[in-house]
Amino acid sequence: MKGRVLIIGLGLIGGSLALCIKGAHPESELIGFDVNQNQVDLAKMLGIIDGAADSIVEGAVAADLIIIATPVKTAMEMMSLLAELPLKEGVLITDTGSTKGLIMEGANCLTEKGVPFIGGHPMAGSHKSGVAAAKHTLFENAFYLLTPASGVSKEAVQQLTIWLKGTKARFLHVNGDEHDFLTGVVSHFPHIIAASLVHQAEKANEGNALVSRLAAGGFRDITRIASSNPRMWRDILIQNRDVLISLVVEWQREMDRVKDLLSGGDEDLIYNFFDSAKKFRDGLPAREKGAIPSFYDLFIDVPDYPGVISEITGYLAEERISITNIRIIETREDIYGVLVISFQTPEDRARARQFIENLTDYETSVAE
Repeated sequence: MKGRVLIIGLGLIGGSLALCIKGAHPESELIGFDVNQNQVDLAKMLGIIDGAADSIVEGAVAADLIIIATPVKTAMEMMSLLAELPLKEGVLITDTGSTKGLIMEGANCLTEKGVPFIGGHPMAGSHKSGVAAAKHTLFENAFYLLTPASGVSKEAVQQLTIWLKGTKARFLHVNGDEHDFLTGVVSHFPHIIAASLVHQAEKANEGNALVSRLAAGGFRDITRIASSNPRMWRDILIQNRDVLISLVVEWQREMDRVKDLLSGGDEDLIYNFFDSAKKFRDGLPAREKGAIPSFYDLFIDVPDYPGVISEITGYLAEERISITNIRIIETREDIYGVLVISFQTPEDRARARQFIENLTDYETSVAE
């Protein structure tokens, strides 16, 4: 497909989308705009975009596709600005925000003028940010939720998916309310729970400092998402508060049920509580990308001698296997001296595991 694409916001998502479109449509022209000039310069230097727009107005009036890859509040402002411009006939506008209620309401200013708006949410991310972290494989096999505004034709939606085919994502069509409910259940609310567990541990640690030491293992793993960007999650909670309030109410009922189970002391009921949760959890897709980025951790039981960590990372460097994080935990289910290495993909983790086991006698394991 040939045309001009304007990407507003050259961060991880905007930059990765640019790479995907460039790969699938090499004849297209990628134009970028960002309030941070350093990001623009870096995107040009890395070849992620073909050129830069001095202003949104300059870039938008000549664009065939406009992607707003900014936080939701900024995206709302962008839509209002775009609605006042003499845009090309047939232009498509989409966004990448993680909530859709406010976005779809704001899109009325575009659709009232006959400009099709299709909300978008690529459900993929990284521990890194900025355009330097952009990669064309970021969205592969990830869900990409599309929320077409009322009156937008199927042909327009199909055209957008053609533009985005280089993402190799799995597109799902939902309305704005459905989107916010789904992401609330499987992403937004779990982040609240993780942060709440950390707050509880912090309070307990005031009375017993051993709490923080013991939390270095499994507790740290299951609450990893509590380390997400506070500003971003503040905005998400405000934008999706109605859904999250209802989920909090349901959660309180669930905790009341757990309290009743404990008070009653019925062993069978308590067993069934964990058994039913285990069955549902074990039935979830294990190798698919979901709303929360997967963590591909490899646990390695290492002996305690100087240089053992550099030895292992040296092996991985020789094989050109990238790691995203590395740490040592003192306890993990009664296992001591465990090195935990995180990888970007399950394939990298599998390669690393095989390579380490072939070269050493260290035991390795993964959590599924």
